[in-house]
Amino acid sequence: MTVEDRVRWDGIFRQRANRPYPAPDPLLLAFVPPPNAPYPRALDLCAGVGQNGLWLAEQGYITDIMDISRVALQRARTEMALRNLRNVNLFQVDVDYVQLACEAYQVVCVFRYLQRNLFSSLKRSVKRGGRVVYETFNVRYLDLMPGFNPRFLLEVGELPKYFDGWHILHSDETTHVSQLVARKP
Repeated sequence: MTVEDRVRWDGIFRQRANRPYPAPDPLLLAFVPPPNAPYPRALDLCAGVGQNGLWLAEQGYITDIMDISRVALQRARTEMALRNLRNVNLFQVDVDYVQLACEAYQVVCVFRYLQRNLFSSLKRSVKRGGRVVYETFNVRYLDLMPGFNPRFLLEVGELPKYFDGWHILHSDETTHVSQLVARKP
């Protein structure tokens, strides 16, 4: 991403500023267990306004929320204050170049973002027994949005291949969205 990307995403989140704060994604609710380790850490990558990361924090995870948009992160900060959450770290980063710490997180979630060269770093950042919760658009999305850039769409069957050797807890690609929940061995 570039400065232009940040400016574009800031503009998108400014336009959405008057919308109600979104609920956490149902996939996260269904597949993330309560923390069971001392100092449990979670990552909400490409988080937007951080609704998933804040939910993780409410469950007891020390949560890092990362996004390129200052506007989105400011909305997350406001919501954090309303919920009196102290176990959240907000980071404005270009995730195309982020360096994730090895075995740092029990849970990593990514929703509606695809950067294929990020998968190896993402997988390394998860502790043994930890989970990745991933959901993004696949090529069937072109039926709904024909002008969408196919570079940012998964092929059907592609997502599980990135997690070969992991225990797949959930995989669904029956619609224009690919979902995967995997536990690191």
